[in-house]
Amino acid sequence: MASTRVILTESVGSLGVEGDIVRVRRGYARNFLFPRRKALELTSSSMRQLNHLRAKRSEREAQALTSAKELGESISRLRLVFELGAGKGGRVFGSVTAKDIADRILSETQSVSLPRHAVSLEKPIKESGDYKVQVKLHHQVTVYLNIFVKGKESNTQSEIIPVSPAESFVRGDDGIPK
Repeated sequence: MASTRVILTESVGSLGVEGDIVRVRRGYARNFLFPRRKALELTSSSMRQLNHLRAKRSEREAQALTSAKELGESISRLRLVFELGAGKGGRVFGSVTAKDIADRILSETQSVSLPRHAVSLEKPIKESGDYKVQVKLHHQVTVYLNIFVKGKESNTQSEIIPVSPAESFVRGDDGIPK
């Protein structure tokens, strides 16, 4: 198997990230990576470009880390309250999912984006109470968010009217059982 070493100019699936030197098959490099400008052939001139790519990547990662820390500080100060309909046992109707929490964080912090998978819930919250939810914003920034789920009992009271077995038949317009 003939292989060659290339420098990645952007993140490529399972190969690596921008600035990595990886070994790939020649055909993959020639037919996929080079035409799409995802990689450069490893030469002395491309080694000079490698330093530029690595500097650009480290600058971008530092900026991402800074913005994640700022967002983390604002998220850790939040206390989100979700109000759902509830029955008499405190069990709520419906649930609070990771998407609900991510959407509420976005609306509260005026942030640009927050991936749904950043909020880690083992399963949707289906009972009222206080919860601490982990939010992973960056591989170095993880914050905990306080969530309170409260059940709101409906004001409409349903009455149960006893019906005798004779009245359980379907009645016609004249009131006579059919």
